[in-house]
Amino acid sequence: MLVIWRFIDGNRAHEKQSAALVSGLEQCLGADALDCRTIDCGAVRISLWGGLPAALQSLPRPDFIIGAGHRTHWPVLRARRLCGGRSVVIMQPSLLLSWFDFVIAPEHDRPPALENVILTQGALAEPLPELPLEADRGLLLFGGPSRHFHWDAAKVAAVSERLLQQPLKWVLADSRRTPEGTLEQYVGSGAELVPWQQSSPGWLAEQMARAGHIWITGDSVSMVFEALQSRAQIGVIAQPSRRPRNKIRGAMQRLLDQGLVAEQVEAMSMDASTADARSSREPFNQQISCARALLRRCGIKTIEEHRYG
Repeated sequence: MLVIWRFIDGNRAHEKQSAALVSGLEQCLGADALDCRTIDCGAVRISLWGGLPAALQSLPRPDFIIGAGHRTHWPVLRARRLCGGRSVVIMQPSLLLSWFDFVIAPEHDRPPALENVILTQGALAEPLPELPLEADRGLLLFGGPSRHFHWDAAKVAAVSERLLQQPLKWVLADSRRTPEGTLEQYVGSGAELVPWQQSSPGWLAEQMARAGHIWITGDSVSMVFEALQSRAQIGVIAQPSRRPRNKIRGAMQRLLDQGLVAEQVEAMSMDASTADARSSREPFNQQISCARALLRRCGIKTIEEHRYG
């Protein structure tokens, strides 16, 4: 039984990435082969100088100690010091990479080529629910201004109008960053409008799993990688960069070069009447390749390796 201590910091984006890695490990080893304990850094504090908190003393000793986000770094390192196991931090840390047993970092951050670094293409994302794909269903997701991108409201409106003319059943949703009034522009369009305040936990994952086509504004790169876990055709509404050198835009460009996403409405067939199962993609499943790399470097065999020797 592989024991995992997963430290979380209250940031949902960070927690999704560590949960994705655990999911990848489950898929590589089998769910029955893992014992994952989730530890909230805000509720359980590990002193830099003291011993192990009482809440952790009763837990089985960890094989892997996983964290994502700055607030998890010291707890991960301290738990490693007190309990053993291997420390695994997701995303490039602010501390020295050599302090951790493994660092899982996106290639666009350009981490040094160290033996303990495992590269990802963008953010890790959890698998989506296994739901029937609806080829005539479209999902349009609005982000908003960010530290990497400006918001081109005119372009978003123009591309959205062209998309809504396609013969699909559209669902439109905004986010916390979306400029006020954006979603209201599409009242009367025939699309289903879902403000982020009204979406329940798990709603977006279900929508992505069902949609045959997903379009996302280009500022929301983590959302793009979540959408790549679906079988849908993915489109991106490009947004203007705040600076000439934009690593996030570079990550998006690679997806375009790989043909995993498109920026032109005309480049994607949206006629559901001619769609079939062959027109859907395979999920990106990057969490599995990262888990395999981690296990291989630790000398731990996957289910397949045990099966085929």
